[in-house]
Amino acid sequence: MSKEELFEQYEDKQSIIQRYLGLSFSKFSLLLILVLSIGVYIGLLLYGENSLQVYMGLSDYQNHLQTEIERLKAENAELQREYFELKEISAK
Repeated sequence: MSKEELFEQYEDKQSIIQRYLGLSFSKFSLLLILVLSIGVYIGLLLYGENSLQVYMGLSDYQNHLQTEIERLKAENAELQREYFELKEISAK
């Protein structure tokens, strides 16, 4: 047998993954599982229960509550001023 015949037989025994990607089936499977796992993990980080979207929504809600607190403090100060003025008038 010549070297060319041996090479042709070797090529026939290779799988499609080995022929085109140069990886064995087990390495390809491991790489595929790893890529899919990382994809799922990143997807959960972006869109899951503890995601970036939830964090941004809570941050906006916190800002809304802070402005509401400031508004209520100002309203409370105005009402206290009015109350003390009325109390002063009624005391005379």
